Amino acid sequence: SAYHSMVLSLRKAMSHGLQFDLNYTFSKSIDVGSNSERISLFEGFGFASQVINSWVPGQLRAPSDFDMRHQLNANWVLELPFGRGHRFGSSSNKFVDAIFGGWSLSGIFHWTSGLPFTMSSGEGWSTNWELEGASVQLRKTPKVGVFRDASGNPNMFQDPSSVGMAQAGPGDPCPAGGCYFRFPYPGESGQRNNLRGPGYLELDNGLYKSWKITEGQHLKFAWEVFNVTNTPRFDAGQAAYNFGLTFGNFGAYTNTISTPR
Repeated sequence: SAYHSMVLSLRKAMSHGLQFDLNYTFSKSIDVGSNSERISLFEGFGFASQVINSWVPGQLRAPSDFDMRHQLNANWVLELPFGRGHRFGSSSNKFVDAIFGGWSLSGIFHWTSGLPFTMSSGEGWSTNWELEGASVQLRKTPKVGVFRDASGNPNMFQDPSSVGMAQAGPGDPCPAGGCYFRFPYPGESGQRNNLRGPGYLELDNGLYKSWKITEGQHLKFAWEVFNVTNTPRFDAGQAAYNFGLTFGNFGAYTNTISTPR
């Protein structure tokens, strides 16, 4: 395996009521399989992440299952400029200051590009009796994202019926635009992690204030909201594995790898 990255960080200590951290990572991880070779098929779930052809293990050399090309995260604390000692309401009385003064906002932001995944073939074991080969991509596929089908269900492709046609042999039919994938031939492992799922975004926010009760006692109010935008992250790898190329309509998302609000 090989991993290379560039990390950029910008940090601001607390001053003028604001502090923050901003971090960006640009990276690439490559390997011939992200699963340990000692595990069983059922532990690895056949995601083409174990060596299929032991004579040519490099057939599956590709971005690692956990490869995220871009990652951006930030955190911050902002003291709102209201109340005594602040820009607005600096001469407020104790009652007004107790209500409007001393509030602070905090937040955590996290964004990443999509994880790579393998398009399952769903067509048996062409090379390895236990590990099923992945599909082979014949042409550039339509953009992978989050689309809705006629029933409103999420799918990785805008028109899965046109993409999901596979070619097992020279005489097999293809849609008018041509086939996008074919089944692996004997000796082939297929292509691993040649597609990318949708990215990930999460924003967490907090609002808080404290009141001094006595010299050694404080009362604090805090309101925290996780995943403010309630953005789901669909599991593209599971969608590709569940439906494979043997179905006319595949790529439907059935799992998420994020927690709803």
